[in-house]
Amino acid sequence: MTRLSAPIFPFSDSPSLPVIDSHVRLDLPEGSYTLTGPGARAEAGHLPVRGDLAHIKLAGRYFVPHYAVPMPHEVLSETALRRSAKPDADQLCALPLGATFDVLDIAGAWVWGQLGDDGPVGYVLLADLRPL
Repeated sequence: MTRLSAPIFPFSDSPSLPVIDSHVRLDLPEGSYTLTGPGARAEAGHLPVRGDLAHIKLAGRYFVPHYAVPMPHEVLSETALRRSAKPDADQLCALPLGATFDVLDIAGAWVWGQLGDDGPVGYVLLADLRPL
C-alpha cells in the first residue's frame, strides 16, 4: 500500500487532494534496522561538538540534535578558556586579546565555542567578548 506525501483532508475552502498524485511515497522496507557500527566520537577540547550541539561544518560527520553557525566574537582582554561554564573549572588555555572566538552557544553569562577555525573548544565569559 502506498501513502500520500500530503494530507487528504480539505483545508478551509480548498478542494480535497486526489488519492493518487505525483507525490506518492513508496512503501518502506520491512524488517529491522541496525546501526553498522559505533558513531564517531570527538575528543573533548579538540572539535566543536558536544552531546546536544555541533558546529555546522560537522554536519554529516557527527550526529547531534542541533548544528550551529558560528557567531564570530573578538576577545576584549586576555581571558581563560574553560572546560565547563564555571569560574573554577579547569583552564584549557588563555585566549589572547584581539583573537577571534567563534561562539556556538550562549547560556547566561557563558558562551561555548572555538578559538578560530581549528583551535581549542570550551567556555568563556560573555562579558570578555564583543560581536564582530
